[in-house]
Amino acid sequence: MQALLALSRVIDRLNALIGKYAIWLIFAATVISALNAIVRKAFNYSSNGFLEVQWYLFAWSFLIAAGYTLLNREHVRIDVLNAHFSKRAQIWIEILGVILFLTPVCVLVLWLSIPIVGERYASGEMSPNPGGLIRWPVWMALPVSFSLLLLQGWSELIKCLAFLRGQGPDPTVKIDAKSTEQELVDALRQQQTASGQAH
Repeated sequence: MQALLALSRVIDRLNALIGKYAIWLIFAATVISALNAIVRKAFNYSSNGFLEVQWYLFAWSFLIAAGYTLLNREHVRIDVLNAHFSKRAQIWIEILGVILFLTPVCVLVLWLSIPIVGERYASGEMSPNPGGLIRWPVWMALPVSFSLLLLQGWSELIKCLAFLRGQGPDPTVKIDAKSTEQELVDALRQQQTASGQAH
């Protein structure tokens, strides 16, 4: 079990790292969107490539953060019903959810998407829009993201099994660690309070 828990920690660190930096893809899409608007207004020029790269970046940010979302227990859950069950029943619901739903769906998406990515890469398929982009990079988001989600599901499964065996903490408890943004807001509030008291 200790080897599996070590694997779980590696998977958690991987998805935490990816989730932490996925926000930069949204930032890049926002910057490109703003520059596209400025160029269109100032020089009366636009390109479908600018629009498509925004879509690609948003698709990547949304999809690759799925494992991070599961790690932080932010996926939609039916807690109204789940809260009425015992802790062991809740853990078994988590285990069955990973085995019966998450794993088969992820495997199915991988089985269907990997050949498509290969075909798009081999053919060099381009967007049908004038000035559009090559398509395989956006298709690649599917197998990458569902691999990360599948790994995180297995990590959660390992943590649930460890808890049932008395070898790990309760995996259903959400860790309320502050994000960098929350820490910054708290620091600014403290600074504001301190400067208000100084006056």
